Amino acid sequence: MNIERGLLDNMVLQRTKRDVCDVTLRGRSGGAGILEARVTRGKNVVRGFHWARIGSVRGKTLQGRLRRIKVGGPYDVQLRVVTPVGDVWILAGQSNMQGCGRLPGLKARPAVRAFYMNDVWRPAEDPIHNLSQAAAPIHAEISGGAAPVRRPLTGVGPGVSFGQAMEKHTGVPQGLIACAHGGTSMDQWDPKKKHLGGRSLYGATIDRFEKNGGRVAGVLWYQGCSETSPEGAPLYTKRMKALVAAFRRDLRDARLPFVLVQIAAVVQASQGNTVFWHSIQDQERRLPDVIDRCLCVPAIDLELDDLIHLDADGQHRLGRRLAEAMCVLTKRGGKPLPPIEFKGCRIFRERGYETAAIEVKFANVAGALRAAGKPNGFSLTSWSDQPCDAVFKTLPRGKSVILRTTLPEQDLKALRLHYGYGPNPYVNIVDQNDRSLPVFGPIPFGPARLIAPFVRTLRVSKIFPSAGKLETLPCPDTKDRNFGWAHRTFPGDFCSRRTELRARAPEDVLIHYACKFECPETTDLELQLGYDGPVKAWLDGKKILHDPTGTNPALPTDACLNISPKAGEHELVVSLGSNHGNAWGIFLQFNPRKTSKRKSADDLIRTLPFIIG
Repeated sequence: MNIERGLLDNMVLQRTKRDVCDVTLRGRSGGAGILEARVTRGKNVVRGFHWARIGSVRGKTLQGRLRRIKVGGPYDVQLRVVTPVGDVWILAGQSNMQGCGRLPGLKARPAVRAFYMNDVWRPAEDPIHNLSQAAAPIHAEISGGAAPVRRPLTGVGPGVSFGQAMEKHTGVPQGLIACAHGGTSMDQWDPKKKHLGGRSLYGATIDRFEKNGGRVAGVLWYQGCSETSPEGAPLYTKRMKALVAAFRRDLRDARLPFVLVQIAAVVQASQGNTVFWHSIQDQERRLPDVIDRCLCVPAIDLELDDLIHLDADGQHRLGRRLAEAMCVLTKRGGKPLPPIEFKGCRIFRERGYETAAIEVKFANVAGALRAAGKPNGFSLTSWSDQPCDAVFKTLPRGKSVILRTTLPEQDLKALRLHYGYGPNPYVNIVDQNDRSLPVFGPIPFGPARLIAPFVRTLRVSKIFPSAGKLETLPCPDTKDRNFGWAHRTFPGDFCSRRTELRARAPEDVLIHYACKFECPETTDLELQLGYDGPVKAWLDGKKILHDPTGTNPALPTDACLNISPKAGEHELVVSLGSNHGNAWGIFLQFNPRKTSKRKSADDLIRTLPFIIG
């Protein structure tokens, strides 16, 4: 340490009008850190000056300010630069690790420091990824040769929150080595480019590691958005295994802890890559199964600041979640639980309910699962990736969630379960430590089976008086103009004529529906019919159903009829009694009856009838 101005041996300091000193110190020092002063008079330490912080050393430049020492003396002034000893972490990946949340971030703490992109250590305060000043040339090369420009008022990432949470958990100083760059791919992070040094992302990270003594405590990783493509998704797990192995080799720790973030939500105009987005999320969820000492932290419930970047509050919450996961791997900082894991699901019948429910089980739940407001986030889809809106209630119960549905058990077995389905889902279930359920799915309940879309376009008749005729009613003639047949496309799955029927209440009236369909070959189908009043149905003029006790509400599977129409055109006719104004309409579906583990969704689709209407 060399003090050049402000404080020299045996000097007299000029007092202020308040009879105290106020002097600025400047000089040079070989190591960065906190500048502290100890002031004594004889054998006694001056009050408030037992290694008090008076400045700092940055980039070998020392600067401080010595104030409020009273007139008198003589005094002995000792100076030292304190370099914290604790844990150091690599922060790598793309934009959400780099930090794009809106400022301001958290206030800096002396014991949590960052090695900024310009190779300077100082207290960690967002943005710690100051890419516009990056020493490694790769960051300018990625940006077309010019220094990257940060968007105004942005820069909050998970690193500062992580460091502060780790300091709280462990009680030791924390260091963060910033290495991330937004929009980057696994190809750009390829360890095979290590030999390029600062002209590759991986090489630049290893260089920064070496500059800081060649030892770190672990790696934080948030990347994957750039892999959500037909080309990138199939290679992701293989590439991640290679990346972690390379980090452990080049960071000289075969058991180096590695914590990654499961990519969160995205708002996009086109949902063409949704299947690949979910593929990356599910691969990330499963990485701890194939990589030792690796954990995946969910982030799907966190709010966004734009179409893809987490906001500041979400980044702070994520940092705390990352800290808990890292404490699990390092076995420091108490006994936190690993991130919540999906453990399985089952279909069952609840007492008092006609339809089936699903129990979804989770592990590593702190306390009990909960939600702010209406619990949400679970979805069902068919084998052809068509959403099925069958969950009407979501109930967190301890370490499980109960999903009540509108379907019977056999229909649920033909579907698949998701959490966080879609590019920008609304999910809000966490445990008492504010840790989210992971995105998962599709999880099949049984072998491939196709649930076809509901029939929404039918021919409907005018309203006829006296539903009592339903008992002896023959099949309505769909060529008879007296029935007033007209094509109608209904806006939803329920073909409702509520307005017309209520206008005739309490009179008991009768309505008819008709539908033509064509089979490419003899096909085994399950005709599913839902109804909320007395009903009668005919297939090609032959009665296949009569239920005089039908009543509200209508369920899609009130009647499940096995039919095997031959190749060619067929006609279904349904007559519904209004039940004195309580009946509104019908549901109608045609589903393949035979299933096979060997059949794909495309195979099953080819067995569906063509609806003529």
